[in-house]
Amino acid sequence: MVVAYFVNLGLLFFTYAIAGWCMEVCMKYRRYRRFINRGFLTGPWLPIYGFGAVLITLGVNAIASVEHSVGTTFLIAFVLCGTVEYVSSWIMERRFHARWWDYSQKPMNLNGRIWIGNLMLFGFAGVFVDNLANPLLFRAFAGADLRVRAVVACLLLAVIAADYAATHFVLKLIKTGVESSEADNTEQINREVRLLLSDRNYLYKRFADAYPDVIYRTERITERMNAIRAETEKLRREAEARRDAMARKLAQGREHLAATLEPIGSIKNALVRDQQALVELLCDETPASEAMKSLKGGIDRSREP
Repeated sequence: MVVAYFVNLGLLFFTYAIAGWCMEVCMKYRRYRRFINRGFLTGPWLPIYGFGAVLITLGVNAIASVEHSVGTTFLIAFVLCGTVEYVSSWIMERRFHARWWDYSQKPMNLNGRIWIGNLMLFGFAGVFVDNLANPLLFRAFAGADLRVRAVVACLLLAVIAADYAATHFVLKLIKTGVESSEADNTEQINREVRLLLSDRNYLYKRFADAYPDVIYRTERITERMNAIRAETEKLRREAEARRDAMARKLAQGREHLAATLEPIGSIKNALVRDQQALVELLCDETPASEAMKSLKGGIDRSREP
């Protein structure tokens, strides 16, 4: 029973790896209007899809006795497939100095390796795999003899192992070309790698076509990017310091102005008081003319609140 389960998982891996390859080829055909053999390997499979489907299956089965719902399946696929994509990107970049996909321009991305749009698709795909595809596939596997399934799984495993060995030589050449490049930008390295692969056989040229947007990063480029980031951060801090200094000077100027300038209302009241005192000194009610009395009356009325 255990052997049959793991054989079925192996067949499940290859089924989804091939389905993922077909989907990627169709997507690239719509974009470029030509066939592009997608994938890290040369054969018609993308292992990342197979690993993702197997992990979803194992994760759902592991907690099936406790919780099994569409929401839980979505969350498991969201986390596990996102982790696979992130780790795959990190390992391949560390090993071959190249980033095969980059989501830096996408919203809500993590270091350009994963982004929320793909994670949501992984979640929905996980629900489809667990509730629709897997039941049909497991029933189809159960209809075949276990020995036949085991032989098919072993043959496919041998073929994909040979495919990986052949691909390893391609990637080794690419890695050597990247490391020996004197270029300080990924566009020039990309051109050099494509030129390096152009006069070789299909296995090499296919790889250049499969990832036309690959981003190569040597130590030189990494150092340059770090220097640019450091300089940008330095300029940002200096701009913030100048802004804060200007704000402090403006605040101090307002305080000084408020402390040294007498309010206009106070000045007006003082002038009116002085004016009234002068009028009272000059104006005697007895000999004053009607014009003087009228003027004094107007001044008195202006002082009223």
